[in-house]
Amino acid sequence: MEMNGFTLNFNIYVGVMIRLFKVKEKQRELAENANGGAPTKKQSPGELRLHKDISELNLPKSCAITFPNGKDNLMNFEVSIRPDEGYYFGGTFLFSFQVSPVYPHEAPKVKCKTKVYHPNIDLEGNVCLNILREDWKPVLNINTIIYGLYHLFTEPNYEDPLNHEAAAVLRDNPKMFESNVRRAMSGGYVGQTFFPRCV
Repeated sequence: MEMNGFTLNFNIYVGVMIRLFKVKEKQRELAENANGGAPTKKQSPGELRLHKDISELNLPKSCAITFPNGKDNLMNFEVSIRPDEGYYFGGTFLFSFQVSPVYPHEAPKVKCKTKVYHPNIDLEGNVCLNILREDWKPVLNINTIIYGLYHLFTEPNYEDPLNHEAAAVLRDNPKMFESNVRRAMSGGYVGQTFFPRCV
């Protein structure tokens, strides 16, 4: 195979550039680790976006975010919601968030860790919130989800239920629904189901 001068010079140029990029990469790694610590892990685009979302949070006073695994694991965190109005006034409800590395192209997985008598949250903690399912769009963020969860407690929706029994009671007998919510939040039975105290 015969090479002309241009091809040979181009191949030499590419080889030199590749070595230069490798040297630059090594220099950057050494500079980042100059403090003697372990090498820093490169963040995924999902982690970068989540970091931005968390830094821009504007939560109501009745909501708080915690990182049980430390600040090094932003992809898994918890949000507590303490509604200041409505049926669930005074209760504290804990939600776990698991965020995928492809966030925001995929909605976070959200579960309610507090057993609650609610039409839109089943007894296993699954949450029926449209923006966590079919209405999720990458322009939405963690703040939007938290406000959506908060709204579920101030305005429960019997038209899109996960707990069909609670939804039917809310629709047909709001006073009984309120009584059931109070009993559940105080630590008691609603029907055959026991609810731990959350007030």
